[in-house]
Amino acid sequence: MTDDYVQTSTKIKICGMSREEDMEAINTYPPDFCGFVFAPGSRRRVSLSQAGKLSAMRKKGITAVGVFVDAPVDLIGQAADSKVIDMIQLHGHEDESYLTRLRKITTCKIIQAVTIRTLNDIIRARSSSADYILLDNGSGSGQTFQWDLLEKAEKTLGNGIGRKYFLAGGLSPENLTEAISRFHPYAVDISSGVESYLERQGAEPVRVKDPLKIRRCVEIARSSPGQSRNSINKITPL
Repeated sequence: MTDDYVQTSTKIKICGMSREEDMEAINTYPPDFCGFVFAPGSRRRVSLSQAGKLSAMRKKGITAVGVFVDAPVDLIGQAADSKVIDMIQLHGHEDESYLTRLRKITTCKIIQAVTIRTLNDIIRARSSSADYILLDNGSGSGQTFQWDLLEKAEKTLGNGIGRKYFLAGGLSPENLTEAISRFHPYAVDISSGVESYLERQGAEPVRVKDPLKIRRCVEIARSSPGQSRNSINKITPL
């Protein structure tokens, strides 16, 4: 990759794949990444066996990301060795020593999620040795974090985030265009924002991936303007 490379559009990750229907939807409207959640307590959690079956269904060109929260390093290594996932996303309290141990057992690229509540969180994210960082609200509520902190970082730090990042937290078809046009992230990460309630006879409705919402978000990301290396992560004032 040369210094003058151009990214033709913002990349997109659809996270929380848990059903065959989810895989059919992303194969119809392919994102750049799909995510499998291995974190205990998540309603989207899948086992390594389940993820393997789903991952095998994905269309060529979709990168599979395994999402872990404070998991034993060996467990992540097992998932990477199985070829079920291509990349690793860390969503807990993993520190630099953890990343060092992880790199000793796998060559998979690493995304480190950082909960953004203050400007100091952005400064901490910038210093991570992970291949990519992901900025999130950390609550799992489907709400955005304070986006004005990104604008504050631009003014205070001079070059904003200063590296490629995934923007996450509360993104949906309703606000994705604004997020991309304002912040120009390397990629956007969406989960609950592409879900709808599925009615079930005799049971409570459940939230599942909605193919139409996936389609809309993929279309928005694909139609976003290209970026040169020099303009990545520059924030566009309102």
